[in-house]
Amino acid sequence: MTDDDIQTEERPETDESSYLLEKKTVAAILYAVDIGDAAQLTALMEPLHAADIADLLEQINTYDRRRLIALYGHEFDGDILSELDESIREEVIGLLTPAVLADAVRELDSDDVVDLLEDLDEPQQEAILGALEEPDRVAVAQALSYPDYSAGRLMQREVVAAPEHWTVGDAIDYLRSHDGLPDQFYHVVLVDPRMHPVGNVTLGKIMRSRRDVKLGDITEEIFKVIPVDQYEGDVAYAFNQYHLISAPVVDENGRLVGQITIDDAMAVLDEEHEEDILRLAGVSDESSLSDTIIEAAKGRATWLFVNLLTAILASFVIENFADAIDQLVALAVLMPIVASMGGNAGTQTMTVAVRSLATRDLTAQNALRVVWREVAVGAINGALFGLIMAGVTAVWFGVPMLAAVIGLAMLFTQVAAALGGIVIPMALDRAKIDPALASGPFVTTVTDVVGFFAFLGLATVVLL
Repeated sequence: MTDDDIQTEERPETDESSYLLEKKTVAAILYAVDIGDAAQLTALMEPLHAADIADLLEQINTYDRRRLIALYGHEFDGDILSELDESIREEVIGLLTPAVLADAVRELDSDDVVDLLEDLDEPQQEAILGALEEPDRVAVAQALSYPDYSAGRLMQREVVAAPEHWTVGDAIDYLRSHDGLPDQFYHVVLVDPRMHPVGNVTLGKIMRSRRDVKLGDITEEIFKVIPVDQYEGDVAYAFNQYHLISAPVVDENGRLVGQITIDDAMAVLDEEHEEDILRLAGVSDESSLSDTIIEAAKGRATWLFVNLLTAILASFVIENFADAIDQLVALAVLMPIVASMGGNAGTQTMTVAVRSLATRDLTAQNALRVVWREVAVGAINGALFGLIMAGVTAVWFGVPMLAAVIGLAMLFTQVAAALGGIVIPMALDRAKIDPALASGPFVTTVTDVVGFFAFLGLATVVLL
């Protein structure tokens, strides 16, 4: 199926509220909080998924959140902490009593505990570590010793491993008799005598194979091992690229130290996409709806200032043609059209380029072909909309040469926008600068400067 097929394919109607909490449920919960009815509150909260409870806590105000947690605290589930947005997680943890926090944390896998601890202050970290049993505390402390955003921080220490010489019967007997298994797992990792992973066996294959079948004979065809210091973005890419469900993590000596599962890898992928979207808009990647007014303003001010500087640069170009604008007021009327069309075209191309770089579809091998494609698209759109605008201008102002000028300016601007929109992100990526963060102001500068210079310059030469 092609992209065009996907775009034109009819999609079933969706109800945007399908997975949102019903208003009457939220109202009932807040009413139970208002009257201090813990039993009613528990009855209302019990059927809800941890993610829904986290959404509820994020959406209500601080005053209601404090009262709800105080009333519901003893029922608080550790999974709710994992689902909470980082911006309010620290506040919620601070509201829980030490006993409730300890019970909640003990329910979590080691990777979820690490995720909780990463963004907390030292006193809260110590409180959570103190609630863990000694083996779990050591495992979490070791995970925190790995670099930020590494596989070691992402992995969970709970992993089901088996010697490579075992049979299906050996594995089944072990799984049924062993108490320390993770609550959820997808593979049994086969290891050699030195604890080096040599293969993955799915639970499905174990369940449908005879007891005498060797595990080594039913391993997965695709088997990837993740180094403990690998960047988490590369881990997420591997999961997405090779359709992995879980993968073992190894230390510098190749020994098994944990595993990463698809839910954690996809969470990283989702976070990176969210960061790219925010950065393309010039917004801090730590921004959220829970930010205060001051925090939100600070997060957006930096790139607004950069945009101001680029706008001043474009204004200098306009100033050089002040006499031409004074002589022909129509130029001032038409300038915003040229700039707007160029800016939109540049943003379109830049968005495609940043996404392609993030997914690694745009590489050195196909860069020239992609640049040529985008320039050709810009030229076609420039010619099309240049003709349309020329016709509008001829009717509007009755000056044929002015129509020709804006038509040519539109063509030049669209080509420059396409070229800047693809080349600038590639150059920034090559320079190890995040293209999602830095491309916008540079592309805007190129489109504005080229658009104004082409339009006003042509007008000066041809009309005056």
